[in-house]
Amino acid sequence: MIVVPPTFRDMPRWRYDVAGREWLDRLPDLVDRQCDRWRLDLDGVVVHGSNALVVPVRREEERAVLRLAPPGDDVSAETAALAHWDGRGVVRLLDADVGSGASLLERLDPTRTLQTEPVHEAIATLGTLTRVLAVPAPADAPRTRDIAAEATTAFPAEWEALAGPTPPRALDAAVAAASVLGSTPDDSVSVNGDLHFAQVLAGGRLPWTVVDPVLLRGDPEYDIGRVLWSRLDELDSDAAVFAAFDAFVDAAGVPPERARRWVLVRSMSYLLWGLRRGLTLDPPKCVRLLELFG
Repeated sequence: MIVVPPTFRDMPRWRYDVAGREWLDRLPDLVDRQCDRWRLDLDGVVVHGSNALVVPVRREEERAVLRLAPPGDDVSAETAALAHWDGRGVVRLLDADVGSGASLLERLDPTRTLQTEPVHEAIATLGTLTRVLAVPAPADAPRTRDIAAEATTAFPAEWEALAGPTPPRALDAAVAAASVLGSTPDDSVSVNGDLHFAQVLAGGRLPWTVVDPVLLRGDPEYDIGRVLWSRLDELDSDAAVFAAFDAFVDAAGVPPERARRWVLVRSMSYLLWGLRRGLTLDPPKCVRLLELFG
């Protein structure tokens, strides 16, 4: 049986999650049963992300990983996203057992992510992957346009509730950007709504492969704000931030003005979300982006 890594047990997310802690205790048995069901052999050191446990396995000569997600995670949406892209820029889904929260995926190298690559090269790579993922989207995928439209009313209410965490002009700029994005046609292509460096791994069929994508429909540049704030500390001048923005836009082939508006909308969204949850590191980064792009 596998041993659940102490670093996974110690994650803050389990502190108030009784069902999650019970799931952690059951994980060795769950892994054992899933390996029997899929005829898998353990084949390496167990690792984890922020959500799921990942177990290296073999099915005959095929190297793969068994991923187990905790109760409450929408595994059906996760596997549907992987099935939609079918290995195009994303990790290949080999099998799934939604009821058990289990998926069998092609094996990548968890020790090498875009997080440790030079920042400008990594940003350009994310832009290239954005272009690769921009295939026709399923009609029932959530629309980025609707997310923007909802923000036009949500932002002012949340901003007031937090006692105005930015100058009013930053709020006005974000609302104006959301209004345009929510009321004009979008691209209606497939979008990864959770685009960041730590979820792009090396070691598979492709030079770089996306894991845990969130499938949306609309503007490919939707998550450019996250791309910037995730490593903003490495962009020590305004010129470096704008150069990173240009690198993503060029590699993704997206319209710069629409991308600028998404920087504002996503930065305000994450700022308000983070402040409500007591985050201290990311909100100042979002404020900086709001000041630069507003």
